[in-house]
Amino acid sequence: MKILMVCLGNICRSPLAHGIMESIVKEKGLDWEIDSAGTGDWHIGSPPDRRSTAIAKKYGIDISGQCCRQFTSGDFDRFDRIYVMDRMNLRDVLSMAHSENDRKKVRLLLDKEVVPDPYYDDDQFDPVFLMVEEGCRKIVEQELS
Repeated sequence: MKILMVCLGNICRSPLAHGIMESIVKEKGLDWEIDSAGTGDWHIGSPPDRRSTAIAKKYGIDISGQCCRQFTSGDFDRFDRIYVMDRMNLRDVLSMAHSENDRKKVRLLLDKEVVPDPYYDDDQFDPVFLMVEEGCRKIVEQELS
């Protein structure tokens, strides 16, 4: 299984989802590939936001080695599932799909709920981490059932 996590800038939410999912996959002994990307190009080549790195570390996950990159249409060929954090990300990713098969790969991480962007509110990093962790655990359960 190859999973891509996508948010706007690939510095807050998707790096957390990437790190959390890798941690769960490792814990379960699964041989899955996990990556993350952003729909925007502002942070290409940068590490995740320091607040995302800090909150991940608080929960025992190291995301400091991740490097921000932009989502490309080639990601549809590389990944089995593409999880986006909000409806804007959903719209942007779906706009790059080449086929109905590509479109079927794209889903909101939390099914019908969006993951709020904590970038402008430091107090949101902890709740966002917990939301994303719950969503990632549900995805693994669904994929294994």
